[in-house]
Amino acid sequence: MPELTTLLIICPLVFLAGLVDAIAGGGGLISLPAYLLAGLPPHQAIATNKMSSTLGTSASTARYLKNGYVDWQAALPCMAMAILGANGGARLILLIPQQYIQYLLLVSLPVVAVVVLHRKPAGTGAPQTGMPRSRQLVLAALLSLALGVYDGLYGPGTGTFLLLMYTGLCKMSLERASGTVKLVNLSSNAASLLLFLQKGQVLVTLGLISGGFCLLGHFIGSGMMMKNGSRIVRPVIITVLILLFIKVISDMAG
Repeated sequence: MPELTTLLIICPLVFLAGLVDAIAGGGGLISLPAYLLAGLPPHQAIATNKMSSTLGTSASTARYLKNGYVDWQAALPCMAMAILGANGGARLILLIPQQYIQYLLLVSLPVVAVVVLHRKPAGTGAPQTGMPRSRQLVLAALLSLALGVYDGLYGPGTGTFLLLMYTGLCKMSLERASGTVKLVNLSSNAASLLLFLQKGQVLVTLGLISGGFCLLGHFIGSGMMMKNGSRIVRPVIITVLILLFIKVISDMAG
């Protein structure tokens, strides 16, 4: 059973991550730092975060499936490529010594945060013209492979990056792209989670408890009709990242 102090740090932040993810995206920028702030080694933090994020993503994916917002012709090959990429990315992160992952965090977290918090909303409506369907499907699959590797290796912002690339580069409509993104993101999460479980890196009890809080956050956040949600999300993400930076730098100095 996890220590009480660990749960008191992780569970509220993971709940907040689910809430933020449902409102405006970017929940991974809160949930992964939560495990690190609680003192988990980087490999275990990344692996256990996959369990809670997989549970949260399952809930939001179910909503999109219910509403029919999935381009199945694109989703199936993209899911297969994302699974392949995530498995490779997860294997790669386990080969990196844990102390070097701290340097990776210091460099990559601010970059991901800037992209997520300053993304421009995609347009709605019918699929955009100007790209043959066959080319669209191939490009979407290749992008899914690349982002699957990123999700297995690291993870925060994967859903946002997928949505930006599907709508911007592949010219998908926002409605269809959103449902496809959820399925692809869930596939890459699940693939990397399975590998982390096989390698014994997941703290299962902690992951299940925090996953419940993530589900609760998604459930509440999905029912909150908020305009300008990023105005609420931005200070939360920035605060968590500042706390993580202080901890990582303090650990390095120590």
